[in-house]
Amino acid sequence: MGMASKKKIERDASANILEAARMYPVVTRCGPRQSGKTTLARHLFPDYDYVSLEDPDSRLAFESDPRGFLKQHPAPCIFDEVQNTPKLVSYLQGIVDRENRPGMYILTGSRQMELQETITQSLAGRSGMVDLLPLSQQELQKAGIHLTRDEKLFYGGLPRVHAQKINPGRAYPDYLRTYVERDVRQIINVRNVSAFETFIRLLASRVGQIVNYSSLAGDVGVSSMTIKEWISMLEASYIVFTLRPYHKNYGKRLTKSPKIYFTETGLVTSLLGIKSAEQVGRDPLIGNIYENYIVSEFLKTQLNKGESPDLYFFRDSNGFEIDLIVEQQRCPKPIEIKSAFTYNPDMCKNLRSFVSMVGDSKSPALVYAGSPMGTLQGVDICSDEGIPGLLE
Repeated sequence: MGMASKKKIERDASANILEAARMYPVVTRCGPRQSGKTTLARHLFPDYDYVSLEDPDSRLAFESDPRGFLKQHPAPCIFDEVQNTPKLVSYLQGIVDRENRPGMYILTGSRQMELQETITQSLAGRSGMVDLLPLSQQELQKAGIHLTRDEKLFYGGLPRVHAQKINPGRAYPDYLRTYVERDVRQIINVRNVSAFETFIRLLASRVGQIVNYSSLAGDVGVSSMTIKEWISMLEASYIVFTLRPYHKNYGKRLTKSPKIYFTETGLVTSLLGIKSAEQVGRDPLIGNIYENYIVSEFLKTQLNKGESPDLYFFRDSNGFEIDLIVEQQRCPKPIEIKSAFTYNPDMCKNLRSFVSMVGDSKSPALVYAGSPMGTLQGVDICSDEGIPGLLE
């Protein structure tokens, strides 16, 4: 694997975060654990005071005397993992309303729903929200880290895996254990942890597929409602995300269930029991894992630019499907994803059918594991390095 030891990796979201700090008194950064939120906050705002609310002593100090605690840690200050002390935000509201200057506080958190609810209640209009996911391939390439297709899927994007040369075969199982032990039990009462672990492994084996709640429930031995709760919780913690079907009436009944993906392909390969990058290409699910990787790269690229992700998939009742739809200026841009290294004209068949069916779509694209080939018969043939260009 072509990487340097202790590599400094610049983050594409930096400009977006700095701009938010010039506009709002509070910047709230959400994202999965170990996605680099703390490192980036301290790098971009080196002169700010820093408090980790993962630290029990800090939490106790705040809970014992909130106003005294905030006098000890005046603005400008970074408060890390604020979901641990949600009341902090309402105390910050009073200070922000009195002083109201840009860049007073940087907040980070790992649980999307709770944080957004807290911010909406207490800091509506006073906080810029920025999502930070693990490293994108564009960020890795800028840092001089060049990987093969299978290394990209196996190593994933956790910053410490790349910056500190940590073995993914060790990093991702540890990540899952920490997550299950700490966060899952805090968010919902998972009485049967082994059932939850079965569920998350089954979910990894179904990436890129339409979610079938009753099938998952039957395989895990819990109710469909429990499966829905668990998926919502994984979404709230940035472990998975879903793509909704693209809704326009093209004369056919569309599927209504979402497709599921993991934010981190390194976690997918770990959950599937893949032990090395060499194993990835031989796995029967290589197509699904590669699709997960490409869809997550589109998501990261949009979030890093501060854009709302307008990502969908298309499937009609006859099973005709387009892997990814990017909505641009209210028009669909269809994208097919193939893990093969060799271009085949048949890869573009569904794209052309979709364009002729819809009419008002943007130019279609194929993203595959081979070399970019420019535009062939109206379809852009790209590698994963071409993703930022497809979103311009």
